[in-house]
Amino acid sequence: MVWEDADPVIQKFLRISILFYGTIIFLVVGFLLSADARMISSLCKVKHPSDSDIEWDCKQIKKGETIERLFGDRWIEVLRFNRVDRRHLYPGISIKVPKRLEDVDHFTPMPRFYERAVPEPKFILVDLSEQFLGAYEYGNLVFSFPVATGDGDNETPSGEFRVSAYDAKHSSSLYYIEKTDKLYPMHYGLRFHVNEQGVAFWIHGRDIPGFSASHGCIGLYDEEMQKQYYGNPKKPVLEDAKALFEWVISPVMDDGRMHLLKNGPLMSIIGDAPIIKSRPR
Repeated sequence: MVWEDADPVIQKFLRISILFYGTIIFLVVGFLLSADARMISSLCKVKHPSDSDIEWDCKQIKKGETIERLFGDRWIEVLRFNRVDRRHLYPGISIKVPKRLEDVDHFTPMPRFYERAVPEPKFILVDLSEQFLGAYEYGNLVFSFPVATGDGDNETPSGEFRVSAYDAKHSSSLYYIEKTDKLYPMHYGLRFHVNEQGVAFWIHGRDIPGFSASHGCIGLYDEEMQKQYYGNPKKPVLEDAKALFEWVISPVMDDGRMHLLKNGPLMSIIGDAPIIKSRPR
């Protein structure tokens, strides 16, 4: 039977069926492609300017391997060098492994002294190109942390800002933890910008997958949050978001509520987040 000879009722039914199932296939494929675009099988493809300062090889994580067993007491430094957290070191992902582990002792790509920060008792520098944050007191670096900033569709704003509010138990008003109805936690939040559309940008604890992946905010290690919401890691160690939060509001003690912050630390965001040209699975 050809299409023209079919009963009009059957033709209508077939048209509706094709439209319905075509829409479902389109949505499913679109979802898979968008999810796939946010996955990276090799952190070796993520390029930072300081990568060339250290000789490294690319190693694929095998089933049963852990960062602690592979690198002993230098596991934190290897994570920092890759700008990734323990939850995202799944079997099959490749990471950068320094040829001499001692080369990443106390690793930081941030300048030890920053002229612009000299007049400031507290100053925050975020280098998007390096995906790293440095905290300065009168120009001297006191500590630094890897970060995850906005991706290509949701860029982190660059320029100078001031931390204007803090909230240790902040949460998103727009985004949810995947496969749940729970708003995404933004613990140890430090607000630094509100744009013309009223969208607020925060520094806060989040997943650090090894590449720019946020919706514009600046994420720091928060294994306490990861254990609470994901059950992994079992024993939290990396608490960079908490450390920065306490440094910013000191000597004030947090009372668990959101507060505006008058004359908070000056903050400068420079550079451009790494562009990942290929994200193979």
